[in-house]
Order: sequence, then C-alpha cells, then structure tokens
Amino acid sequence: MKVWVKRALLGISAVALAAILGACGNSKSTSSSGTSSKKDDSLLVWCWDETYNTKAVKDAIKVYKKENGDQKVKVVTMSQDDIVQKLNTGLSSGSTKGLPNIVLIEDYRIQSYLKSYPDAFADLTSISKKSKFSAYKSAVNQVSGKTYGVPFDSGVAAMFYRTDYLEQAGYKASDLQNITWEKYIEIGKKVKEKTGHTMLSQDPSDLGTLRIMMQSAGSWYTKSDGKTVNLENNKVLKQAITVYKDMMDSGIVTKVSGWDAGVAAVQKGTVASAPTGAWYSSTIQGAKDQSGKWAIAPIPRLGANSKSVNASSIGGAGWYVLKGVGNVSGAKDFLSKTFASSADLMNDLAKDIGAVSTLKTAKQGSNYKAEYPFYSNQKVFEDLLSWSNEVPEVNYGLSTYQIEDVMKDPVQSILKGESIDSALKQAQSQAETAVQ
Repeated sequence: MKVWVKRALLGISAVALAAILGACGNSKSTSSSGTSSKKDDSLLVWCWDETYNTKAVKDAIKVYKKENGDQKVKVVTMSQDDIVQKLNTGLSSGSTKGLPNIVLIEDYRIQSYLKSYPDAFADLTSISKKSKFSAYKSAVNQVSGKTYGVPFDSGVAAMFYRTDYLEQAGYKASDLQNITWEKYIEIGKKVKEKTGHTMLSQDPSDLGTLRIMMQSAGSWYTKSDGKTVNLENNKVLKQAITVYKDMMDSGIVTKVSGWDAGVAAVQKGTVASAPTGAWYSSTIQGAKDQSGKWAIAPIPRLGANSKSVNASSIGGAGWYVLKGVGNVSGAKDFLSKTFASSADLMNDLAKDIGAVSTLKTAKQGSNYKAEYPFYSNQKVFEDLLSWSNEVPEVNYGLSTYQIEDVMKDPVQSILKGESIDSALKQAQSQAETAVQ
C-alpha cells in the first residue's frame, strides 16, 4: 500500500466508507483549481479528498459559524500532489498570491516545509497546546520549541484480524494482546496450517510496515535532528528489516502488487489479518458479508528491542496557517474553536467520516464509546484513541519519501539474500546523495 495515496477509519454509512479510503493522501483530484484573489477577511482552506478532509472542514465551518456567523470560510479541494506543487511554487518564489490562509499538510512532509520556509507559517503555540493532543502528533509540528500546526487525524496502527480464522487456529482475543512481531509470525504459521489462509498480504515494494516497526521503537530513517541520514548504523531499522524478511520468508504472506490486489486479498477472505493504519477500516468494511468476523488488537512490537511498544502510526495530517496571505488572526481563531479544541466536532467526524482524532478529550464522545457490530461489538474508537496516545514521538525529518525511494531496491536485495549490513551501507551513501 502506498500510504500517501490512501488513508483512515470506521465509517457507519456508505459515504463514510468511501471517504475513509482516501483519508490522508488520495492523490486523485476531486475539485477545481484553488487560486484565490482574496481582497477581504474571508478565509480560504486547501485540502485533499472531498469526502473526508473537505467534509471535516465543512463540518468545522458549521460549528464555527454558530458563534462567529460573520466570518466567511471557503474550502477548496484538490489533489495532495497539486497542493504540494502549488505550495512549493508559491513559497519558493516568495509570493503568497493565490495561496490559502489554511492548508492541510501530511505529517511526513511538514518538517520539510517548516525548515525550508521558516517565515511562511504562523506560530500556533497559543492555540495548539501539546498537552491536548497525542504527543507524537504535536511533535511533528514543532520547531525550536514553537508549534506551527493543529493536529488532525491519527494514523494510529492496529492489527485488524479475522476472529473466525484465529479461533479455528486455536487463538482468542487475549492471545493477540501486546504481542511481538516474532509471535505474530508464529501465530501466522499456525493459522496457515489450520485454515489454509495466509496471515497478511504485502506488496514487497511498500515499506510502510518498516515505518510502523521503526516508530514503535522511537526511530526513523534519520537521526533525531531530522536531517542526518541514519541507515547503515540504525539498530532499529536492522531489527525491523530482520523481522520483515523473516515474515516474508515464513510462508504467512500473500505477496501482492499494488493497492487493489491488497484490497482483494482482504475482501475475498484470503488473509487473516491486516496490520496497518486505522484508516484501513474502510477497506475491510467494504466486505459487508464479513461483518461481525473482524476485531482489532494492538500492533505488534519488535521483540529484539526493549524500547519498542505495541503502538505506532502510519499517516495523518495537520492544519497550518500561512502568514503572508492575510487575516492570520481569523485563521487562528477558526482553528482554535474547531480542530484545536472541539471534542463535539471530532465526535461527529468519527461517525460522519470515520476520523480517529488525536485530540485527547475526544474519548469522552459517545461515538468513541460506542460498540461497532462489524468489529464484533468492540469499542474500536476508544481502543484506537488509547493506542494513539502511546505512539512514540519521532522526528520524520525533511526527506522521508526521498530516503524511502532509495531504500526500496536495497530491501528487495535483502529479501533475495544480500546481507543487511551490505545493503544498508550502499543505501546510506545513496540516500546522503539524494537528500543533499
């Protein structure tokens, strides 16, 4: 799965199910151009995915206008690729003409923007309190002790699993709590033996699973400064690749090519589990005949690493204010009274689009406490939010996607038998050149 293409969680309606599939990164354009020549104090918001992020903004506008009816807020939808291109073009030229007051930016990308254009974004420290959100989400928005973004949705990871297949293999829910990846592989072998089903599907060219493993131990492709490439001597990365290769060699994986093949493996009942982001729930719920046959457990941890925990993330985004566009105070006020504080809004979004909030007070909402029949009457939102609060903080740095592009070939070489040390030494050199 390509994480910048598809994201999100648990919708109740058909609209929500369609929405969640593109939660944090659908690269398909869903609306027209976002150019605006604002001459007043109206606010313009840019985001991607009409049925997920745009719906969230529209709901936020309704909440905001109850107390601030005079403030005009417009949301324009375009592909994430278009947003990235337009921001880069405008900010690099020094011109903010046509740019929005508020823009949604993916967590993996934001540090690059904040470091490359340090004067472009408004300081939101006063409205985006770190204590109010899952710590790992606030961490990606910070530079030199200041906070520049309001966290939005969570990419908290979970192990979705087929209760019927696991039961046939002799496992119950308690057997899947707080397990290691090594134990996960062991369980997968027994599931394959007893049921004939593989444990998961995996596109070998997609390294999202490695990201999940690394963040569970508080590590990334770069050192804590977010700049220094850290591949050759990265102990956590080596541990993750070791487990990843063991998993790929174990016979518990259905190897697929591309997103659609992975979807088919789940919806046709080929696989017994899907360890991935919360946003994947929409894909699972697309198989309506499987309702009541799924549940979720915490993501496995790295058994060889004492710092690894049963919590991680993959994906997510936040809201940012551009200083040079105008009406910064209005933009900050809008975010302050909506995404930065409104538990009621986030509770509604859980039902409307399946968003898992990183606002800690969201757990008090009725939709977070509800039991969901599709997931064997489990309180899935409550569990996901709880795990979100345990995700280790990681500096995604400036070059996650550039480094990962370099990593793809070395990982394939490792799967074919090359030593991890040799492959990562080569990757280190290539990545250093790529991010210069």
